[in-house]
Amino acid sequence: MRTRTPQNRKFLEYMGANWASQRDSLPKKASVAKFAAARRDTVAKKFKGRVLVFEAGSAKVRSNDTEYMYRAHTTFSHLTGWGSATVPDSVLVIDARGKTPKSILFLRETAGHNSDEFFANPAIGEFWVGKRPSLAQVAALLDVQTQSLNEYKAYLKAVPKQKVINLNKDSVLAEFVSELRFVKDSYEISEMRKAVAASVKGFESAAKSLKQAVGHPRGERIVETAFYAQARVEGNGLGYETIAASGPHACTLHWITNDGPVNKNDLILLDAGVEVDSLYTADVTRTLPVSGKFTDIQRKIYDAVLEAADAAFKVAKPGVKFSDIHQAAMNVIAKKTAEWGLIGISAEESIKQDIQLHRRWMVHGTSHHLGLDVHDCGQARREMYMDGILQPGMIFTIEPGLYFHQDDLSVPKEYRGIGVRIEDDVLVTKTGVENLTAALPRKSKDVEKWLAKLI
Repeated sequence: MRTRTPQNRKFLEYMGANWASQRDSLPKKASVAKFAAARRDTVAKKFKGRVLVFEAGSAKVRSNDTEYMYRAHTTFSHLTGWGSATVPDSVLVIDARGKTPKSILFLRETAGHNSDEFFANPAIGEFWVGKRPSLAQVAALLDVQTQSLNEYKAYLKAVPKQKVINLNKDSVLAEFVSELRFVKDSYEISEMRKAVAASVKGFESAAKSLKQAVGHPRGERIVETAFYAQARVEGNGLGYETIAASGPHACTLHWITNDGPVNKNDLILLDAGVEVDSLYTADVTRTLPVSGKFTDIQRKIYDAVLEAADAAFKVAKPGVKFSDIHQAAMNVIAKKTAEWGLIGISAEESIKQDIQLHRRWMVHGTSHHLGLDVHDCGQARREMYMDGILQPGMIFTIEPGLYFHQDDLSVPKEYRGIGVRIEDDVLVTKTGVENLTAALPRKSKDVEKWLAKLI
């Protein structure tokens, strides 16, 4: 509700009077502040002599005068440490022209009692949007100089245009800050652990909802919302739109409609992740038998996917090329589809680059980097991403799958309508990888034991 009624001076003065004075105590410096400062220093050294601009972004209109829940630009969050509490339209400037780089965070304060906009402006008035942090409070929290957003244009006008690089307009800067997120620091790893722990609780809630979901015409949404409720309680919300795909819907890789029934003898593929308040997100998939028990054919396909995942885990370690993880999983997919007589050729023949018949049932990649974005480091160069070398501190997914569409006449009838994916989040260590999502069972027998306690 936003008023369009014209306001007279007497009413505005009355609205701004007789409010208790508020003391703005300063918060403690956030633990992320020193890490964000180090990231800014790294960027400044790379672009010495320039003034770098990173915009948080504006709130996005959903419809008419309603907006989507706000989320700041990933790079802005990475370089400031400001998460879900970020004020829309804020701008970070890193001035790398001098001997010592300087950072300024411009933000818009709320309109308080001493301003007509306190009540009259629904975009920034404190009466409407609540009290935002003051410049001093943000400066104390993030350990960075702050200025009013009203001063930003004048500041930028005083800088020679040829010295300014705006992230939104420069691909070289975009690549660099994206690649800067490949190796996570200790703060980021800690936040990822929080996101995973919250997601595990979400999966438990979703599993508990299966009994209620069965028989409901939109049972998938019962499962979806069970996870969502946990995401809002445990964190900022969802890291991405949840996939709650029961039966043949599991074969649609980006099934987010989630409006189908959940039948007792189906598998349900749940791909979901919690984004915590720092904006780091998990990305997890489990494929669960709704009845609590796999049928023989469901177990056969599930165990094949698990074997592919285990093969990927086995090769993942420092010094290995990122794309080797995918190849290890696909070697198993090729082997299984050949053994089952689906491709009519040997696995060795199928894995040749110009053949790849087994990819009919797994067309996506096995891994992607993970962090502030669910597909993190997305603007990095290919030689740094797919052809990049694993290093300790990297976090990514391992998520092979097999998807036999309901109308796929190239497979036996009993395979059709079955889709399976198993997705874990892993951290590269000095010797291999740590499965951050190990609290959720992976083996088919363990999944059944876990479900027996929940449904």
